Amino acid sequence: MKTKYLYAFLGIFLMVFTGCTDSEATEVGVGRLTIQLTDAPFPLDLISEANVTIYKIEARQKGDTENDSSMEDGGTVEDESEDMHDGNAIVVLMEEDITINLLDLTNGVTESLVDTEIPAGTYDQLRVYAKGINVVMNDEEGTTYDLKIPSGEQSGIKIKIKPALRIAGGLSADLLLDFDVSRSFVPRGNIRDLSKFNGFIFKPVIKVSNLSTAGTLAGVVTDKEDGAALAGATITVSQNDEIKTTSLTDDTGAYMIMGLDPGDYEVTAALDLYDTSPVGPIEIVVGNKSILNFELVQSN
Repeated sequence: MKTKYLYAFLGIFLMVFTGCTDSEATEVGVGRLTIQLTDAPFPLDLISEANVTIYKIEARQKGDTENDSSMEDGGTVEDESEDMHDGNAIVVLMEEDITINLLDLTNGVTESLVDTEIPAGTYDQLRVYAKGINVVMNDEEGTTYDLKIPSGEQSGIKIKIKPALRIAGGLSADLLLDFDVSRSFVPRGNIRDLSKFNGFIFKPVIKVSNLSTAGTLAGVVTDKEDGAALAGATITVSQNDEIKTTSLTDDTGAYMIMGLDPGDYEVTAALDLYDTSPVGPIEIVVGNKSILNFELVQSN
């Protein structure tokens, strides 16, 4: 599987990034913001495309309101009752149609969505507007399922930034939007039994990470006996028994997972016909790439 990251980054190359409370003074001037997007894996043997057209991205600049219902980690907001615009300034970051096959976006390959100047200040939420959601099956007919966005095209997908992102004048920052494809496109029925399969439900799950305060995990998965690269191995990253993210190895056996918060993680490599290989804990350090290679043994 090709590994690409969609630069749906709120790629604010942030040289100075801190959480900011409502009582802090608003910064003066402008900084630079970029946005990138990446994804988690999907059953590639059955699916050829998972398409999304992003046509607008907004950011909310915090005002004087005392409403902070942010999730512990940046992520998609489920409660649409919270109005993004109440008491806060809204900054439009981009307005153009960008169509993306999310299956092209894993293992470190990225495509830029936003690279723009943005007023200095503190930002605690994004809103991503999308349309044209569909899944194309990997069959002879190229069966296509057109999907609806739960909240509709006009209201967008709200994503918390936690901790809030502070943009200082003259500086820049980077945000990575991790679009979890496997959790966002939910099969209706048994996807491997077409007689019991009835398409997909679209429930967008997007996590935001600040790259200036995050690290990267990368490595190669090979056959222990002959050293051959193993494509399609599932890499699972967990912390405190909770799965944080997953990825797949590409044709060279390589994988890369960006946007991991610093800390210790358990990592597992799994592939059909091979014994699962858990490793850990491995430490992720801010701004560094941790290398973890796997040699899998064929099952008896």
